[in-house]
Parts: sequence; structure tokens; C-alpha cells
Amino acid sequence: MPKKIDPGVRARAVRLVNDHLSEYASLTAAAEAVARQVGVSKESVRRWVLQDQVDAGAREGLTSQELAEIKALKARVRRLEEDNAILKAATVFFAGELDPRNH
Repeated sequence: MPKKIDPGVRARAVRLVNDHLSEYASLTAAAEAVARQVGVSKESVRRWVLQDQVDAGAREGLTSQELAEIKALKARVRRLEEDNAILKAATVFFAGELDPRNH
């Protein structure tokens, strides 16, 4: 399970990269420098900046809101599939109980 990063730290890291991106040769270099400052991995910072660009419409991809909706829908589907499995098992059990050949 990934550790939870304070949203303030995440926002600060994204802001720092965006503010100082022109000073670095690449996004990865900027993310690495900022990651050292805020104490998280450079890959986390790089992904946060890319997601921020998607959310702002500057890059193609699924927005944070769309990703959250997909995650919620997948969880709902998983719960419904579990409910269906329980109902199927109960149906088999009760059908067996009602069968006169079993008495």
C-alpha cells in the first residue's frame, strides 16, 4: 500500500516544478531537484506534475476526477459481484432445502 503524502506537500512540489521548469533541461531534472527539497521520490513528483498537466488540459489523459470515478465504479462492481456470488450460493442452498427428494 503506497504511503499517503500530505496534499500540501504534493501541491507545493507541483508548484515548485512548474515555477522553475525553465531552469532545468527536462521535467525529470526539475522533478529530481524538487523531490530532494520536499523529501519524496523524483518519480512521484514527476507523476504529480504530469497529472496536474492532464487536469489543466495541457496534456492528454484521464483527469484526477475521472480516475477517482473509475476507481469508485470498480469498487462498486466488485461489491456487486460479491453480492451476486452470495445470492447464488443462497439460491442453491434453499433450492436444495425445498427439494422434496431431500426429505
